[in-house]
Formats: sequence, structure tokens, C-alpha cells
Amino acid sequence: MKEKLIINKKAIKGEDGYKVFSVRIKDETIFKLEELAQKTNRSRNELINILIDYAIENCEIK
Repeated sequence: MKEKLIINKKAIKGEDGYKVFSVRIKDETIFKLEELAQKTNRSRNELINILIDYAIENCEIK
């Protein structure tokens, strides 16, 4: 008896725990981000998420 091929449903866009939105970023910051991406072999998106998570966890409100 052959085993059945099981295909799981793909999550609908936006249901993967991420949301898409646009932000304005200075050219200088984009340049630095691109350099960092090249040095770390990570995508800009991945780096932005890492940096935002770090900033949120380490910020202090006065």
C-alpha cells in the first residue's frame, strides 16, 4: 500500500506573525544597513527585525 502524500495548508499572508508596513528611512541609515547586511550575510529585513527587537528590549523611558 502506497503512503499518501500529505500537503499542509500554507499560511495566508500576514498570518505568519509578521505584518508589512512602510517607514521612511534616511539615505545614510540605509547605506549603513546595507553595509551591515553585506558583512553579516543577512537580509535587510532580518537585520531590521533584530535591531528593532533589541531596541525595544533595551530602551528606557524617562
